[in-house]
Amino acid sequence: MRPLLLTSALALLATPALAENRALLIGANEYPNLKQDFWLKGPANDVKLVETYLTTAAPVPFSPDNVTVLADGLPGKQAPTLAAIRAAFADLAAQAQDGDFIYLHFSGHGSQAPALNPETELDGLDELFLPVDIGPWNDSVGAVENALVDDEIGQMIDAIRAKGANVWAVFDSCHSGTVTRAAPSDDEDVRTRQLPPEALGLSPEDMETATRALPQADPRAKPQAPVEVGQAGGSFTAFFAAQTNEVTPEKNLPKGKPNRVPQGVFTYTLFETLAEYPNATYGQIGQEVLRKYAVKNLARSTPLFEGDLDHVVFQGTEGARVAQWPVTADSTSFTIPAGTLHGLAEGMQLAIMPNAAAPTEESLGTVTLTGTETFTATGMADTDLPRGAYLRQVDESVDFTLTVALPEPGSAPADALTKALEALAEITGPRLAFVAAGQPADLRLAVIPESPRPDAIWILPETGLAEDYAQTPSVSTADKTPELLAEVMGATLTTMSRAINLLRLGDAVGQGTLDVEVEMLTREGKGKPLVPLSRNDVPRLIPNDEVHVLATNNMDQPVDVNVLYVAANYEISHWFAGRLQPGDELKRGLFRISDDVLGAERMVVVLTPASPQSPVEDLSFLAQDALQMTRGLHGGLGEAMRDAGFGATTRGVVALDAEEEDAGPAPGIIQIELRTVPAN
Repeated sequence: MRPLLLTSALALLATPALAENRALLIGANEYPNLKQDFWLKGPANDVKLVETYLTTAAPVPFSPDNVTVLADGLPGKQAPTLAAIRAAFADLAAQAQDGDFIYLHFSGHGSQAPALNPETELDGLDELFLPVDIGPWNDSVGAVENALVDDEIGQMIDAIRAKGANVWAVFDSCHSGTVTRAAPSDDEDVRTRQLPPEALGLSPEDMETATRALPQADPRAKPQAPVEVGQAGGSFTAFFAAQTNEVTPEKNLPKGKPNRVPQGVFTYTLFETLAEYPNATYGQIGQEVLRKYAVKNLARSTPLFEGDLDHVVFQGTEGARVAQWPVTADSTSFTIPAGTLHGLAEGMQLAIMPNAAAPTEESLGTVTLTGTETFTATGMADTDLPRGAYLRQVDESVDFTLTVALPEPGSAPADALTKALEALAEITGPRLAFVAAGQPADLRLAVIPESPRPDAIWILPETGLAEDYAQTPSVSTADKTPELLAEVMGATLTTMSRAINLLRLGDAVGQGTLDVEVEMLTREGKGKPLVPLSRNDVPRLIPNDEVHVLATNNMDQPVDVNVLYVAANYEISHWFAGRLQPGDELKRGLFRISDDVLGAERMVVVLTPASPQSPVEDLSFLAQDALQMTRGLHGGLGEAMRDAGFGATTRGVVALDAEEEDAGPAPGIIQIELRTVPAN
C-alpha cells in the first residue's frame, strides 16, 4: 500500500490549488499625531459592515480566516499603521495564486502632497491614504511621514496581480482640500474624509508650486484615478468614493434607525447596492450607486469607477436582483437573512412562497416585517410558515414624501422662516414634511454666517454639507415679508422636490422589459463625429457640446419615447416626444449645453408601450417651466408621475404595479448621469 499512498500524495501535490477568495479591510479612525478635530468615527464601522457581508452574505464564499481586518476601534484587531498595512499586503502577495479573487477596502482620511515623481502625476500631486501613525510633511525628504502614496498602493496591488489574482479595490476616502460647512444634524459629527494639506504642515504655496507649471487638462477628459496599476497580471477594478477635487462624507446610517452608527456614505451605499444586486457587473453596480446618490440626494461628490467593469462582482455568476430570502420560523415569528442593507423596512409586506422557484401568483399569503437590522429582519405571521418557504419582496412602491429639516433656531434668518412656516407648509402641501433641526431629513435648511449670503437660508443635501456655494440653492430673508418668504421658499422647495421625485420614479421603475436600444451621444460641434456617452462613467460636457439620442425599437409593437433633462439647478426640460414603430430607428439632435448652470445633471429617457392609433405620449408637462398638464397619461406610470408632484394629487407613497394585468411589456425609465463643466 505504501507505493499507492506515495503516488496519491504526489498526485495531490501536482493538482492546482482551488481558487481562494481573500480580503484585506483597512479602517483608520483616530490619528494621534493630528488634532482630534480631524479624527474619524466611521471607518471601523465600515470594515465591520464589509467583513460581515463578505463572510455571511456575499454571492461567493469568503472564509473568515481569509479576511484580514486592520482597524483601530475594533476589539482584537490590529491598528492600520503603515507597517501593518505593508505587512498585510506582503502576506497577500505571498499567498495569492492564479485565479484567486482579492477584495481590498480602504476607509479613512485621504490628502494630497507635492508628487515625489511629478512626471507621473497629471496634477503634480501625489494622492495619499493616511494610516493612523501619519506624521507631518518632511521637507528634507519631500514626503509626508508614514503616508501611503498612490504609487506604492499601485505597486502593492500589482504584486498581487502578478500572481494571476484578480483584484477589486474600494477607496472610501477623498483627497480634496475643499472647505466645507455642515448644517446641524442628528449625526453628531457629519465629517468629510479629507485632510487639508495644511493639517500635515503643507502651505498653500507648497501646493501651488507643485501645480503651477502644469498644462491645462482637457475639461472633457475623464478624471485621473487616484490610484493606478500596471497592465500585466490578473484583472483589476477600482471604485473611488470621490474624484480628486471632491470630498466624501461619513454620517450616521442607516437613516432613521435608532441604532445607526457613523458610516462612510459611499461604503454603505455600495454595500446596500451589492446586497440588492449581488450578481451584477461592476458597471451595473456603479450605475446603481450613482442613481442612489441622485435619488437620495446624498452628496455632491461623483464616485469614480475604473477597470474591468463588465465582469461580474466577486467573480460570481451574473443574475437578476435578489428579492427573496429563506425564512426561519419559530411558531408564528420568523427571521430572514436580509435587512436594511437590502432595502427592507418595518411595515413592509413580503409574499410567502412555497419554494424559491415558485411564481408569485402561487403565493401562500403575506407577512409584515416588524423589525429590521442591517443584515436581518423579523416579523409575525398569521399562519404557520411551511418548511423550505421563502419570503419574496413584491411591494414595489416609491415614497414621494421629502423631509426638510429646519435651520437651527436663534439667528435672524431662522426666526424669519419660523414666522413664515405656517404659510410655507400650506404652499408646499403634505408631500413636504418639515422637522426640527438635526432630525433625519432628505434636505437640510441652514444659516451659514460665513457664506456669501449670511442672511439667506441655504438648502443642503441630506448630509448637510455645503461644498460649492455657487451651486447650492439659497433664499434671502432680510428683503422679504413672511408671506413673500413663504412663497419664494415654497417655489424653490417644490421645484427641487419635483426634480428629485422624477429621479426617484426612474430609480423605482428601472429600464423595464421593453426591447428598445437607447444610446445618448455627444459631439463637440457641427461636423464633428458623434461619440457615445458612457453608462459606466460620468461623462463630462462643456458649453456648446451637443447631445443626441439614438433609439431602435426591436419589438413588434409601437413604443413612445420621451427625453427629459434634469439640470444642476433642479430645472427639468423636455426635449423630445415621439413614437417608434416596430423596427424604427430614431436619430435626433436634442440640444447644446449652455453655460447658464453647470454641475451634476441627468438625462432621463422614458419608454412606454403604445397601442396602435393612440395619441403619442407627451410628457412635456413635466418641464418645470410648464407644469400645466397638456395631456392625460394612461396606466400606473402616468399616475405615478402625477403623484411625483406634477399633478394635483397628494399621496406620499405610490405603488408602481397599477398597470392592468396582461397589459404587455412594462414601461421603462433610463437615466444617464453626466457633469457639465466650464471650458478652459
